[in-house]
Amino acid sequence: MRRLLALALALLLCAHAAAFSRSGEVSTAELPGEARATLALIKAGGPFPYERDGIAFGNREGRLPKRERGYYREYTVRTPGSRDRGARRIVAGRPGEYYYSDDHYRTFRRIVE
Repeated sequence: MRRLLALALALLLCAHAAAFSRSGEVSTAELPGEARATLALIKAGGPFPYERDGIAFGNREGRLPKRERGYYREYTVRTPGSRDRGARRIVAGRPGEYYYSDDHYRTFRRIVE
């Protein structure tokens, strides 16, 4: 029974991963309101509500396209009900290059406008 459950879970996770790879983009309209607000702040150059907003994002896991050190900057997307910064972020590269993560950098979707 445990093996069957483990197999079912593995198949479900594979299906989810395959769906993510096909839908690695998200439109601005599909973003949560808090992410749209953060994106507007990024484009306006701030001011940002969190001290760590705008720091370099290292991309150590290589989930975003490989770029030189300091290329990416990270910004917090407010998470209602969270006592801390929460898990949601926008990572920005050059102007117009934005990525959204709602699971603290485990996965990213490129924001298309």
